[in-house]
Amino acid sequence: MFRLSQRIDQARRAFKTNDVAASAQLHDPQRIAAAAQLPSRAQAPSVGQYIGSVVYGGLDGIITTFAVVSGVAGAQLGASVILILGIANLLADGFSMGTGDYLSTKSEREYYDRELQRQAWEIAQFPDGQKAELHALYTQHGYTAAEATQLVAVQTHDNQRWASAMMVEELNMLRDTTNPLANALATFLAFVIAGVLPLAVYLLGLFLPIDATTAFGVSIASSAIALFGLGAAKVFVTGLNPFRSGFEMLLVGGFAAVVAYLVGHC
Repeated sequence: MFRLSQRIDQARRAFKTNDVAASAQLHDPQRIAAAAQLPSRAQAPSVGQYIGSVVYGGLDGIITTFAVVSGVAGAQLGASVILILGIANLLADGFSMGTGDYLSTKSEREYYDRELQRQAWEIAQFPDGQKAELHALYTQHGYTAAEATQLVAVQTHDNQRWASAMMVEELNMLRDTTNPLANALATFLAFVIAGVLPLAVYLLGLFLPIDATTAFGVSIASSAIALFGLGAAKVFVTGLNPFRSGFEMLLVGGFAAVVAYLVGHC
């Protein structure tokens, strides 16, 4: 018997494959009622929660590293300088981005918790006023006065649920369930892994004779492939067309790369 928390991924797979039979089983009222009786279990974070950090980190890693490569290559300072500056950029900027992602996620969670504490205090001190406010918010969303009254009665039956409802309806805030450290790690790893690709040919040049023109051309191709691959990889979460997603990322990232190249070359 599936738990309610396990239905999400199964429902996504059924929708993606157009499996009507599997979707019908997942929405069988008797099975859902039975699953609701099972003890709840903490659900592992979905990879989709970190797709933003991966895309943001990977895209920035490619662009900033290629900017270093193009700038140094345009100044004809040599492969050794490209490697030194490129690797320094990877580690320093990657760590900076990861730290920034951690602090921003942590700050958002702390802000949510502080507002939730305020809502809980207002509920305890001014319950009638909070009920009236929630009722007004529901009517603003298009519910009739009678429907709003019913919703308020349901939501205010439990103070914790009441406070969560006020967070959503009044402040449009949902608690971020992602792990700040996991967010930071996803950003850092995406930055380093994607960002090392424009440098790969120069690393290979430490062992093989590769002229500067060829190395720069390979770096451009590696950056383009990395951008397309980063966009195509999103389909594992979004379910969209991989070629369209990859081309979109290549177009957006490629434009930024061209700007970086022109600045570095000049």
